[in-house]
Amino acid sequence: MIFCEYCFRDKEISSIIRSVAAATGKCPTCQKDGAHLYNTEVQDDLTPYFEELLTIYSPASALSDACPRAERRSLIDDLHERWSIFSDLLPRARIYDILTAVCANLYLEVPELFDGTVGIPELFDSGYLRTHALLKNNDWDAFVTEIKTKNRYHSRLINFTILEKYCSFIRKTYRTGDIFYRARISERSGFPVDCMSAPPAGKSSEGRANARGITCLYLANDVETTLHEVRAGAFDFVSVGTFRLKKDITVVDLRAITRISPFVDGLEILDHAINKQYLERLNSEMSKPLRRSDSTLDYVPTQYIVDFIKSIEHNGVQEYDGVE
Repeated sequence: MIFCEYCFRDKEISSIIRSVAAATGKCPTCQKDGAHLYNTEVQDDLTPYFEELLTIYSPASALSDACPRAERRSLIDDLHERWSIFSDLLPRARIYDILTAVCANLYLEVPELFDGTVGIPELFDSGYLRTHALLKNNDWDAFVTEIKTKNRYHSRLINFTILEKYCSFIRKTYRTGDIFYRARISERSGFPVDCMSAPPAGKSSEGRANARGITCLYLANDVETTLHEVRAGAFDFVSVGTFRLKKDITVVDLRAITRISPFVDGLEILDHAINKQYLERLNSEMSKPLRRSDSTLDYVPTQYIVDFIKSIEHNGVQEYDGVE
């Protein structure tokens, strides 16, 4: 079978195809012109990647009752919904053809993996989750309840080793000279330049990334976002400050959580399948639009996570300069 890099959303797979393609032309699978073509009849570069990914799945006949029937689905659906590997433009039949062509030997050995329903047993194994899941045997809501009402500073519900590892997969660098913005609601005279940076120590109010009294500079890539960040009303007067980086910085880009490829070198695929839901929830909580009526308690869970990220060090030096 012949397909191309545009048949995939996954950047790792697309990159591999571009690096090993023996020809370019019109893809017979997605009809894209000028594409790098991959031919399963003469190439097997992708096979180890997909076979490793498929090892986390078990066919329905091998699943115990601990795996709810509602959580079992076709391999194609799970790969699409959990990993977003294939282009949204490809019909299911084409995805099935690609999978069975790339994993031809595995298909001959275990056809029900491709033709029936599948599941991931470890998702429902409490012993495995205790040591491999970000929130152990708990869900996000249990973590929020604990952090807000029971144990604010020494929660044992979160696995920090897992969180630190994932931070390393979503590093992002901003370069010297990059521009950012910060807004403050002000009188019509506006604020002077020296009042547009972070509040002085002890004077800051609560935010998604900081507790009261802890200084944190909130910046945005564009002016419009700053207006949302300060919850500006239709008739508010707003002062906007422009900031230019004086040195390179490294941040943890939580937005990239949803785009981590299962084929990234060094990533434990099974652990990623387990933790993806928690990481996506964390990104969602950090991205929620703020309202003036919000309770400061609502910030506590994300403050807790950000404080840990700030504490990560390498050779005595703080690893990350911020969170996006």
